[in-house]
Amino acid sequence: MTSVQVDKQHDGTDGAVDGGEGYQRGLGARQIQMIAIGGAIGTGLFLGAGKAIAKAGPSLILAYAIAGLVIFFIMRALGELLMYRPVSGSFAEYAREFVGPFWGFVTGWTYWLFWVVTGITEVTAAATYMTYWWDIPQWISALVFTVILYGANLISVKLFGELEFWFSMVKVTAIIGMILICAGILTIGFSDAGDTASVTHLWDQGGFFPTGIGNTLMTLQIVMFAFLAVELVGVTAGESKDPKTVLPKAINTVPWRIAVFYVGALIMILSVVPWTEFQPGVSPFVAAFQKMGLGVGAAIVNFVVLTAALSSCNSGMYSTGRMLRDLALNGQGPKVFTKLTKNGTPLLGLTFSASLMLVGVWINYVAPGKAFEYVVSFATISGMWAWIMILVCQIRYRAKANRGELPESTFKAPGAPYTSWFALLFIGMVIVMMGIDEGARVSLYAAPVWGLVLGVSYLVLKARNPEGAAFAKRS
Repeated sequence: MTSVQVDKQHDGTDGAVDGGEGYQRGLGARQIQMIAIGGAIGTGLFLGAGKAIAKAGPSLILAYAIAGLVIFFIMRALGELLMYRPVSGSFAEYAREFVGPFWGFVTGWTYWLFWVVTGITEVTAAATYMTYWWDIPQWISALVFTVILYGANLISVKLFGELEFWFSMVKVTAIIGMILICAGILTIGFSDAGDTASVTHLWDQGGFFPTGIGNTLMTLQIVMFAFLAVELVGVTAGESKDPKTVLPKAINTVPWRIAVFYVGALIMILSVVPWTEFQPGVSPFVAAFQKMGLGVGAAIVNFVVLTAALSSCNSGMYSTGRMLRDLALNGQGPKVFTKLTKNGTPLLGLTFSASLMLVGVWINYVAPGKAFEYVVSFATISGMWAWIMILVCQIRYRAKANRGELPESTFKAPGAPYTSWFALLFIGMVIVMMGIDEGARVSLYAAPVWGLVLGVSYLVLKARNPEGAAFAKRS
């Protein structure tokens, strides 16, 4: 975020339209609330849950519930920071202020990378969904979707918000519809699964932990990936016309969103269809409809999850262009990314990010069976870095506020800093589990390489642009 934006937010100037920088800002509360709800529903649930169910069985429900509590702690920590000082764009600003300029640099670029990798993940998922209807190579679908979404991003902010509103509406409607259908099967007994559906499936197929607690812990990286990007609503709300009203409402809906869309949906699905009948790489929602004998329903759900994946990729592609421009404006990225088109689109940043997303096409070409697992692992580790910095910054902010060095936030995180320390320990445990998992370990190999690249880049930046390297605090 630039100093111009920060100054506007401190003096109360309406930031809906930032004419000085060319952006059009003004997402309404209706759009932000629906994006907040839809942001919690994505590939991690629609596709990733299939592998997790096969690995952990019904105990996956408990994993989502505990991880969901941790996510709520993270979101309340973010809310406290945003109510102290609403910052738009990324979490790098807090990292600069409370940890140091180098960590702000690392956080800004890592969060940009997270969205690039997430875009690859979502395109990979979309390509996987296409095989439900047509037997075509995944890399072809991934290429087509990447090109189409790149073109679709040449739109205005308001249209973007409206499109995401309806994408989210489709996802929410699909989950609620699935829950209601499963509830009908359990109570009335219609469909092919009506005679066998029972809540006892949650424990009569080898127990609640049929493959052991160890395997449940090993699914945590998939579970945490499902919640990645939920923090983006804080960034969006910080750019809204009324962040002090919209942000607390959006954050406080996190518990019921997780309870309904994850815990509730999984309880219903696993009660209707035993966990032993699900397979990795297949959406549990599509598989459930097929087991019920509702073939048309399975096709409809496959279409819904396809649009959900494309929606997430669309959001990621849009975000990366803006993040690159924010870094460039702060002197921490190439100046060429500061340029905008006539309608306020950071075209060069968008083009650069989209070109990197084409790596997903290559991954789907050389390893279609492992593509989703590889990119999920790297997206998880890069996305969790933002959570770590949010928690660290909140802990340091609270300490300063308690000493009277900074004004207190109007939206304090309950139980902090103890809840923030608990969340940090939980994230640390997930990282350890990723190190044990052979499939996820590749992301931990890549993380030090990325850290080395950023370290060298920062030294170069410090030598060429000391002011940009020291872009640390805002009054």
